[in-house]
Amino acid sequence: MKTKLFFLATTMAVLLSSCLKDNEKTVRHNYSPEHYKVIQAHLNLPVEVDNYSLQLPQTVGGFQVFADNKQATLGRVLFYDKRLSVNKEVNCASCHIAEKAFTDGEQFSPGVTTERTSRNTLALGTFPSFNAYYGFGGTRMFWDNRVASVMEQSAETMKNPVEMGNTDLGKVADELLKEEYYEILFEAAFPNQNYLTNEEKMLTALQSFVSSIGCFNSKYDQELIRSNDHKEAPFTNFTAEENRGKEIYNTNCASCHNLGAVAFSTGIVAANNGLELSYSDEGIGEISHNPSEMGVFKVPMLRNVELTAPYMHDGRFATLEQVVEHYSSGVKNHENLHENLKKSFDEAKNLNLNENDKQALVAFLKTLTDKGSLMASRYADPFK
Repeated sequence: MKTKLFFLATTMAVLLSSCLKDNEKTVRHNYSPEHYKVIQAHLNLPVEVDNYSLQLPQTVGGFQVFADNKQATLGRVLFYDKRLSVNKEVNCASCHIAEKAFTDGEQFSPGVTTERTSRNTLALGTFPSFNAYYGFGGTRMFWDNRVASVMEQSAETMKNPVEMGNTDLGKVADELLKEEYYEILFEAAFPNQNYLTNEEKMLTALQSFVSSIGCFNSKYDQELIRSNDHKEAPFTNFTAEENRGKEIYNTNCASCHNLGAVAFSTGIVAANNGLELSYSDEGIGEISHNPSEMGVFKVPMLRNVELTAPYMHDGRFATLEQVVEHYSSGVKNHENLHENLKKSFDEAKNLNLNENDKQALVAFLKTLTDKGSLMASRYADPFK
């Protein structure tokens, strides 16, 4: 009798599954109905958690960057929760706005006091994969490269008296867990992981979300794929101006701001780019006290650069045109000026571009914009 019942159940399952249309998607419910009802009362989250893994095209590595989807989901909620700041008015997204490539458009960012930050906010959405750039190669964070992980970066930001002002992160996490929906999300993200403190879970989740950010579907990326990674040849769907700008970029800029797979292992992660002869902010040298690192700052990646104004560590340039003019005519011969910006005999190298070439370079930089990836629902504010 048991054998017949088992056969009947199996047959019904096969028949029912065969009734599904080929293009129908089976939804995996990651929460019980009771738990999802609690979540829905506060958050706009799907019953099937979003996929935060990335499959990179061959032109930017060709590998999959895995993510823990439940941890990233929790991290997304935390990223947009203003209770992470001491006055409950500032969240991570205050300075990292998705449509601005996860920066804020300010020269210096406001926080929980009347003061502003001392440096321009770095964009998080300027990489094919944030995790592949920072997580695999040991690249460090902040303009002065002072920390090695998103967990450290998040902790410093939350504790910073100007930015978020919370010195007791354990207390912050404990307070959040008094909310039933946070209890559900934490347990889903860290099942039976009681060896981690609530603070460690909070910071790990934030790291999972931030590390999932990736953009590789710009006009440039589409053409790179279509051309089988022949980046030196003119692109069919580029204008003549954009192709001229690409040529100028590949000749003069790509050695520091690489756009291909090698960007994940590029050795030029910090440089002095000749903004001044004397810096009030000494960058990495201010931390290391090494004379050769005075006035040296992180070299940012440039996907979505059109969206990340103002530019440089101090936000001094409001437009891409001003940035291009700096490299065309304004590079100062600082003692630590990077060798890529020097002529022979230790002279600063200015590109001396004509007006048409300046416009062409700006036009090319705008082909690196990928708003579609930035506006994906998995990066959006989940609070109702």
